Amino acid sequence: MPAVKSLALPKDMDNVILRFGEREVQLTNLRKLFWKKLKLTKRDLLQYYADIAPWLLPHLVDRAMVMKRYPNGAEGDFFYMKRAPEPRPDWIEICAIPHNEGLVNFPMIQNLPSLLWVINLGCIDLNQWYAKCDDWDRPDVLHFDLDPGPGADFQKICEVALRVRDILDQLSMPTYAKTTGSKGIHVYIPIVRGPTQKEVWAVAKTIAIELESRHPEIITAEYRKVKRPHGRVLVDYNQNAWGRTLASIYSVRPTPVASVSTPVRWEEVEEGVRIEDFRIDNVLDRVREVGDLWKPVATGKKRFDLRKMFKKAEGRKQKAEG
Repeated sequence: MPAVKSLALPKDMDNVILRFGEREVQLTNLRKLFWKKLKLTKRDLLQYYADIAPWLLPHLVDRAMVMKRYPNGAEGDFFYMKRAPEPRPDWIEICAIPHNEGLVNFPMIQNLPSLLWVINLGCIDLNQWYAKCDDWDRPDVLHFDLDPGPGADFQKICEVALRVRDILDQLSMPTYAKTTGSKGIHVYIPIVRGPTQKEVWAVAKTIAIELESRHPEIITAEYRKVKRPHGRVLVDYNQNAWGRTLASIYSVRPTPVASVSTPVRWEEVEEGVRIEDFRIDNVLDRVREVGDLWKPVATGKKRFDLRKMFKKAEGRKQKAEG
């Protein structure tokens, strides 16, 4: 766990300047309501992220951050922002990634000051790049976003998550689950860096289609909403496409209960978790008790090597052709 000092933000001030050595972070509108019914302020949001930072930061460092800004809180409109705003502190590190619109300078969250700086922009959840900045087209995770369609409840999401786990177990892939904090479950597989984002996407698509063929009564891989059958859960492989992002681990979501995207054990999925079980007011206590269940994802342990899978598939193809 990184050494991040505990920080208590003032409750009776609108604006404050925090100093971390030579770095200064100006926090603004601290008493602005971000969840009106819950009476949670921007200060409460910043305090949560300051408290969860020791467990969160290892999952964010060295990655580009796509900012999703809610200037008027969870009930207000939002907009996406890729480029780090200017002017900005000179200690905010940048990840430059080529896009259709040219080279885009994404901000990176490398420490507590940069985390608070990003959240102060009105970001409620955090959406980081799947690959690290030193090789931004070669991700170190493959994942599935389990999204309920009309007629599918969260109990069915849990059932589908277990089917996803089972097929990945058959492939000897290590799997880690978390609630999305919104409607579904994310299943992540740490992978050895090497394949491009497009190659990772292709593997995810193949697995999703196979899952649909095995469990057509509960699973669909159909990305187009108008063609999805009723009462199915989408195993969304397209979130592995280049430039896409998902809400990170420990992200607060702009839901009525201020839910949090939280790691869960597979035993908890089997027993039946709920999105609303994990909120801004209780996740910190949980993490202090159980630790970071996704620590292996951040530390690089037990990564699956997709290249070995590619070689085996190529070998089978050559044998069949020969």
